[in-house]
Amino acid sequence: MSTADAAAPALDPRRWYGMAMLALGMSLIIVDATIVNVAVPTIIGDLKINLGTAEWINSIYSLVFAALLITVGRLGDLLGRKKLFLVGLVIFVLSSMGAGLAPNGSVLIATRLVQGIGGAMILPATLSIINATFRGRERAIAFGVWGSIIGGMAALGPLLGGWLTTNLSWRWAFYINLPLGLIAFLGALAWVRESREPSTQRGFDLPGFLTVTIGLAGIVFALIEGETYGWWRPDQPFNVFGWQWPFSTISIVPIAGIVGAILLIAFVWIEWRRRQADQLVLFNLDLFQLRSFSLGVLTVTIVSLGELGMVFVLPLFLHGVLDYSAFRTGIALLPLAIGSFTAGPLAATFSQRFGPHRVVSLGMALEAIGIFTVGMLLSTTLSPWALVAPLLAYGFGLGLASAQLTSVVLAEVPTANSGQGSGMQSTFRQVGSALGIAILGTTLAIGLNNETQDQLAKVPNLPPAAAAQITTVVKATAGQILSTFRQQPGSEQIVAVVSQALTDASRNAAFIATAFVLLGCVASWFLPDTRGADHAVPASDTAIAEAVTV
Repeated sequence: MSTADAAAPALDPRRWYGMAMLALGMSLIIVDATIVNVAVPTIIGDLKINLGTAEWINSIYSLVFAALLITVGRLGDLLGRKKLFLVGLVIFVLSSMGAGLAPNGSVLIATRLVQGIGGAMILPATLSIINATFRGRERAIAFGVWGSIIGGMAALGPLLGGWLTTNLSWRWAFYINLPLGLIAFLGALAWVRESREPSTQRGFDLPGFLTVTIGLAGIVFALIEGETYGWWRPDQPFNVFGWQWPFSTISIVPIAGIVGAILLIAFVWIEWRRRQADQLVLFNLDLFQLRSFSLGVLTVTIVSLGELGMVFVLPLFLHGVLDYSAFRTGIALLPLAIGSFTAGPLAATFSQRFGPHRVVSLGMALEAIGIFTVGMLLSTTLSPWALVAPLLAYGFGLGLASAQLTSVVLAEVPTANSGQGSGMQSTFRQVGSALGIAILGTTLAIGLNNETQDQLAKVPNLPPAAAAQITTVVKATAGQILSTFRQQPGSEQIVAVVSQALTDASRNAAFIATAFVLLGCVASWFLPDTRGADHAVPASDTAIAEAVTV
């Protein structure tokens, strides 16, 4: 890493204008992960697609996004991080236009896939540029802004999606990216400084690219789709672009997971061998010799299992049990966004005084308290005002933890390897979130199924066949069939039973999410104090610095 590369960006007077453009670009990809959720029922009716196709509209984005993070992060190091950000914006905006114009489900799935490619370029590029541009207290503030956007925009997605779908069209959930993406592109072009790895090595790590991309795709697919297609035996046929899984005795899910795990093991071996042979590597495993990086990535993975759990569970409860519209559900989640946006900038001040590692611990503790309190409050007669305080605490903790945890992970990573480090921590965050949602989704489905089955058995004069059919559809829709039941005369008792079942299942999911966040809080106590690190590796770690700077 050259001295000029490390020092010059901090003197750039345009750096905060550039930070605003990075924040805007990242906001688009975070919102797009949640904005479509509330539009799915309308999309199903408009495009005349089935539930399986609708599920792919959601999951293909996250699948591609997570699978490509490491690869494109490395490309940013070599080719230029600003260039990667701009290209990612172009791909994301054009595919958003295609999604808005999609005439059928297949085209919409294809454009969502391309959106995932663009998003995978944008996220590690923003982290790498921040890592290379800011120093000292400014760096803590920049990561504070980054972290507050993660939680805040995830909560704003359903609100924005609900408003656009209700007042304009579901297609505007995609069209909204066009003007905002153009602003981010032009602003970044003018104000973001280019940086790249000053390496003489050229070429491309094709074996590493293939094994990590396909391996992560298999793992993330299994985590996201296990509950839908069956963890072992097929629960329903798997179809995509006209191709159908041919086996009826085993689901595609365990096969995808096993193949993915084998390929990831092969990826680690390939990268080690290439590093020993002094060849270009996609990811330098020597980064794990940095204590802040290795312990930070471990903490990221653990806390991601439960960190955004309630963002997944709570909308299902509010829509199903309390019969909230998509827009009203978004309004109910606003305190979460407000707390997150408020905490991000304050995290810098706390970090300078107490150390970023302790700010992470505080944030996770507040998250755990907020999630646990929400779980305790859930009931069929819940007032939304009761959720304001715990959601504010949850959001405030999320803003603190997300911002400074990323700062800790990247604190000792040399600027030359920012893309690798950023891509790796983002991948662990995404895989952790996918696994957490899979666990919470399974908990919700099992609890909903068992509780509904038990309670329906007590309903007088309800035939067993009808009870079994109701239980099946309740589980398949995660309780969202309640809105249909309410419209049927004489179904009050069934509505009461299913509402209570969904409430109990949501509460259990909240408690599991709390346990994951608390475990992450414990792990965070082992993080080192990285104040003043700013990529300056201590003298005792000179060998690591030389190994890491490829």
